[in-house]
Order: sequence, then C-alpha cells, then structure tokens
Amino acid sequence: MKKLLQDYKAGRVGLSTVLQKLRALPYEDLGFAKLDTHREVRKGFPETIFCKGKTIPQISQILQKLPKDQNILLTKANKNVYNSIKKSYPLAYYNESAKTVVIQRYTPKKKKGTILVLTAGTSDIPVAEEAIVTAEIMGNRVEKVYDVGVAGVHRLFDIKEKIFHANVIIVIAGMEGALASIVGGLASKPVIAVPTSVGYGASFQGIAPLLTMLNCCAEGVAVVNIDNGFGAGYFASLINR
Repeated sequence: MKKLLQDYKAGRVGLSTVLQKLRALPYEDLGFAKLDTHREVRKGFPETIFCKGKTIPQISQILQKLPKDQNILLTKANKNVYNSIKKSYPLAYYNESAKTVVIQRYTPKKKKGTILVLTAGTSDIPVAEEAIVTAEIMGNRVEKVYDVGVAGVHRLFDIKEKIFHANVIIVIAGMEGALASIVGGLASKPVIAVPTSVGYGASFQGIAPLLTMLNCCAEGVAVVNIDNGFGAGYFASLINR
C-alpha cells in the first residue's frame, strides 16, 4: 500500500489503478478461493499457496492475482505443478525434496540471527528442506546439519557450538522423536520440534514422535504439526525477527 501511494504521488500510476487496487483489499474473491491480499501488510510475508488438493488452473489463477513485486512460496507442489508454473514464471525454482516452488523477485534483507535446522535421520530431510526454503525466502540465515539422531548421539555433541550460537533451532525427527528433548536440554534459545511421519507401524504416521515432543521435559520447546516444515520455518522466522 505504501509503495502504491508513493507511485501515485510520483505520477507513476494513475488514480484508476489506485482505486482498482483498493477494491482488492483486504481480500479478492476468486469464487473457489478468497485471496488474502492484505497478508503481507499484516504479517510481513504474503499468502503462501498450499498446492495439495488444488488444480493447476486454480493455482495459476491465484498466482495471476498476487502482486508482481512479491516473493511467492508454494508448498506441497509436485513436478507437474512446477512444470506448468515455469512456463509463465521463468524465475520459478523447484526444490524436489521439499516439494516447494519459489518465485523470487527480490532478495530479502538478511536478519542477524541464524536458524539452525537439525534432522534425526536422512529420511527426515524433505521436511527439513521445506523449513529451510521457508526460512530463507523470509530473509533468514540458515544452517543445516542432517542425521544427528539419538541412535548415534555422539554426532550431536560434535556440533554443540552450532547449537550454542544459533538464535532459533528447528529439530525434525520421526521414529520416537527424542532428539528435540536432548537439543532442548542443551540450548538456551527457542527450539521448534517437528514430528515426521517417518517410522515403523507403532509410530502411527508421526503420532508417536508428536506425543514425545509434546511431553518434552526440556524447557523452551514448542511443537508444530506432523511434517509441517513450512510452519516451523515460518515460526522460526518470526522469532528471529
């Protein structure tokens, strides 16, 4: 809104353009979706497109209505979605592991603190990658260390300096999810625990690590939903800001 008013004052856009933009606040009704065009003003980052369950035409229509000067993040996007988007948005980048598409129009100013992302195992990497993509597009410095779970806990102690110096830590674990408790006991900064659906039958698609993390006895550990790397990266960015 500030940029729009500045452009109008400088004569770069006309009154009709300003009125057209104002009509789209605080949301634009597309019939199948109500696009929150006001979210960047309120939250500091525009609406993210969750692709699972949406058709490619629906995703394309939402993209067309988003401001052209914003960075855009799409989550849970498959390769077909990316290939379709790439035709109209050559800047689009696909992270196949994270299942994310980023359309980056500008480089956000980096925040001072570092977000550290840890995974218990290699199978947890896709969720970690989603958290990393989210945190980076929101202007954060991110470090990552993979496969430092409790089955070989000595690996975790080798990176204790990274744990001590990070401003926020995201811990991603499946199986029994114990890594978050150990990191929470070492760190003086907030820990965001992400349970994953990785594990054998009794892990119940992530329910077991979710309950472990919710019952964590270490202070300063918050828990997001199963496989919700996006939620962890977003929350970590808010803390780091």
